[in-house]
Amino acid sequence: MTLTLTPQQRSSSLLDAVGRTPLLALPRLAAGLPPGVSLHAKAEWFNPSGSVKDRPAASILRTALENGSLRDGVTLLDSTSGNMGIAYATLGASLGIPVRLAIPASASPERFAMLRALGAQIELSDALEGSDGAILLAHEIARREGDAVFYADQYNNPANWRAHYQTTGPEIWQQTRSQVTHFVAGLGTSGTLMGVGRYLRERDQSVRIIAFQPDGPFHGLEGLKHMPSAIRPSIYDPNFADETLEISTEEAQAMTQRLAREEGLFVGVSSGAAAVAALRVASRLQVGRVVTLFPDGGLKYVSQSLWEKA
Repeated sequence: MTLTLTPQQRSSSLLDAVGRTPLLALPRLAAGLPPGVSLHAKAEWFNPSGSVKDRPAASILRTALENGSLRDGVTLLDSTSGNMGIAYATLGASLGIPVRLAIPASASPERFAMLRALGAQIELSDALEGSDGAILLAHEIARREGDAVFYADQYNNPANWRAHYQTTGPEIWQQTRSQVTHFVAGLGTSGTLMGVGRYLRERDQSVRIIAFQPDGPFHGLEGLKHMPSAIRPSIYDPNFADETLEISTEEAQAMTQRLAREEGLFVGVSSGAAAVAALRVASRLQVGRVVTLFPDGGLKYVSQSLWEKA
């Protein structure tokens, strides 16, 4: 039997609280730039579960409910490095959908605590294999469990990038009054880059779409992939971005500390990497409005040595 929601349940669903996040100016970070250049970031920790991943999770859930992939007695299964799992667990709990997640054993203690609090079933993959190990474990569970699970497969599910095409892109276009000139996004599943980029290019072909990734396969940037050495998502087109920058873990960590001290933004390290990439782009310009996206806040990372050193 297909899961259905009553009109009252739909009107109060957390799905409807996803998106419409603020676009924040970064004035101190941009202080050394020419007067005609501005720097902004979408504050994605305003989403219900605290990260940008609520957007693709909501899109995947809606699509699966509408096409009957999620039925009574079926568990949602996917791999995650943390944030997508928390998004699934949060939204799934609100809809009465059980969630099972393959996640690297190296994920932060705060993420595990949140997932357990939300009732998600956790399957640990090898810490040394990172997000790719979790993907392979989820594949194996899906093969073994068959129809008992709905394998959401965020890396290959088009509902991922469509979430950003339908929500994040239009929000940026509206919030910048159609004045965005450069959009900068990190590569994980690549859903943000592909969805927002497609939307913005349809509105203005001159908008530059810039990707960034870690500078090597062994890095400390949770949620991001070094594409040349990783399992490549099928939703990712390596020829789509106008440029791909490489960001080191060390410069991302330093920027994360700087954002907290100078902008009052306590964010995760992937947000620090986004700020590094966006500032690098902005520093080349004489005129332009550079927009990036900060995937999450810093509360899930307080145990990391980054803050002990700060």
